[in-house]
Amino acid sequence: MNQLFDTQVPAIKGLVLAGGRSVRMGQDKGLIPWHGKPQREYLVLLLESLGLPAYISCRPDQAADLEAYPVIVDQLADQGPLGAIYSAFQTDPQSAWLVLACDMPLLDAGVIRYLLEQRNPALAATAYRAPAFSDHSPDPLAAIWEPAILPVIERRLLAGLRCARKALAEAGVHVLDAPDPLKLSNVNTPEDLDRMR
Repeated sequence: MNQLFDTQVPAIKGLVLAGGRSVRMGQDKGLIPWHGKPQREYLVLLLESLGLPAYISCRPDQAADLEAYPVIVDQLADQGPLGAIYSAFQTDPQSAWLVLACDMPLLDAGVIRYLLEQRNPALAATAYRAPAFSDHSPDPLAAIWEPAILPVIERRLLAGLRCARKALAEAGVHVLDAPDPLKLSNVNTPEDLDRMR
């Protein structure tokens, strides 16, 4: 059945991960202006332009600076992206979450649209193959996380396992080759920043 008319397929909301401490970068990666505005805000607008309600994931101490945007505040301290995704599911466990990291400045509408078109809601997630990892495992930070993956997230966090990539691998996901893997490049250090610019 066509996903557009299948009422069993969860709706999708966007989640921009901007709650990291950016230790290696030395400045907040979400505030770096790549497209004329801070990247976290650019990604919200990009998601909204594709018809998705979008939220910025942040730490409690960041929320006051984001009053102009819908936010999801981390419910668990220092649990990384997996903790942020857990918090999103606590906000709305019935929706799928399209998760984007704020340190991928080359992300564009085409990257997101292709992910949406290739979504397989029968699996726990749909994710791009991570170009940065030699084992070509799924990239958790450019992925659609379905509601069915929540028990895996909860189990791993309770066990002290914070790796979002391994959570995807455990759950079983639909893995895509990106049409342009360069657009999934991360910027984590000042050196990365210089190279990307």
